[in-house]
Amino acid sequence: MQFPDETQEILRAIRNVIREAAPDAVEKISYQMPTFVLNGNLVHFAAFKNHIGFYPTPSGIEAFKQELAGYKGAKGSVQFPLNKPIPYELISKIVKYRVAENAHIPRRIPCCDV
Repeated sequence: MQFPDETQEILRAIRNVIREAAPDAVEKISYQMPTFVLNGNLVHFAAFKNHIGFYPTPSGIEAFKQELAGYKGAKGSVQFPLNKPIPYELISKIVKYRVAENAHIPRRIPCCDV
């Protein structure tokens, strides 16, 4: 799906915010969405017709429920309406929280044939 230039710019900005907040994270596509991984999934995000979906897992939502109270969401997701300012600083804080949360998980090292 092709999105308007304004939406594409928001997606690029969110990607940059996440990269700055989690510089060691690896980018991949999961659930057909851009996903950042560091010792497991950190966050997913995607554009929709009227909002950006941001998926920081249920713990990421719970930890910032007061700051996210003005947005629609569910157990592990939040919707940032495209007709309102995107809370980039909040996204950064959530990503940093998820990095810290995943820090105790051992890094997965792909095994090779011996």
